[in-house]
Amino acid sequence: MRHVFIINPVAGPKSSARELLKRVEAVFPLEDVEVYATRGAGDAGQLAHRALEPGEPVRLYACGGDGTLNEVVNAAAGKDWAAVTNVPMGTGNDFLRIFGREGKNRFTDLAALRDGPQSAMDLVDCNGVLGLDVVCVGVDARVAADVHRFKRLPLIGKKMAYILSLIATVRKGITQPMRVDMGPIHHEGPTALVCVCNGQYYGGGFRPVPEARPDDQVLDALLVGDVSFFQFIRCVGKYASGRYKECSDLVRDWHGGEVSVSAQEELVAVVDGEVLRGHSFTIRLSERKVNFFHPAGVELWVEKTASAAAI
Repeated sequence: MRHVFIINPVAGPKSSARELLKRVEAVFPLEDVEVYATRGAGDAGQLAHRALEPGEPVRLYACGGDGTLNEVVNAAAGKDWAAVTNVPMGTGNDFLRIFGREGKNRFTDLAALRDGPQSAMDLVDCNGVLGLDVVCVGVDARVAADVHRFKRLPLIGKKMAYILSLIATVRKGITQPMRVDMGPIHHEGPTALVCVCNGQYYGGGFRPVPEARPDDQVLDALLVGDVSFFQFIRCVGKYASGRYKECSDLVRDWHGGEVSVSAQEELVAVVDGEVLRGHSFTIRLSERKVNFFHPAGVELWVEKTASAAAI
């Protein structure tokens, strides 16, 4: 079995990549392992495609954050001879949160990953871009898209960059005019956000639909329409912790296979950290799946209760 490590060297502390290489050398025979480093956006996907070309069994280790994992997943989707995992080095690693706090930490155990089991995971397709986790359109997507702009400023860390992006986004307005179709729900007018969950976590800890599972062939979608600033503040905590049913006056939910969002003005969508811009998005279950492997002994799903939302 080939084991291919695709490392994002700028994810996490500067020493992370060096420490990971030492652990790889300690666990894997040299003849079974290949190690590559990315140099910029898109490299992880290209390296994964190259590793998949022989069409022989291979395990791909996306070493970085959600963006690195997303690129590797898009390359490996639908290829039954390949399996993917995420060795956390980034600041997010939201998809791994579905395995629980202790389970997520086990993904740094390369020996457990090497021989760990794999499961076929559903994928969500947003205009051809695939994701394992969550697709969002609206105010949360606009905040996420602008975080990197503020992170480039001197002395601004991730948390402060998020706060600055949130302030800048809210000043422009929480809602945008959109048309949203999800099953029997047809909405047209001011819209704060549309969130479509295949997994459970996004945005560094938001868990809007705790019952979502990436293996049940169902997308779990939430729609927040026209809300004032004060309504948004009142509801956001419950939304973030999976208590959306307590905000039924503001949040509508649907569980199915496809959601469409469109608008005359440009919209922003985020797919597992990948930022897309356009006037219409079709978000649906993909016909393809991806094999995802995890450490031996780690349960696939955390308890589906709001009390687990702080993971």
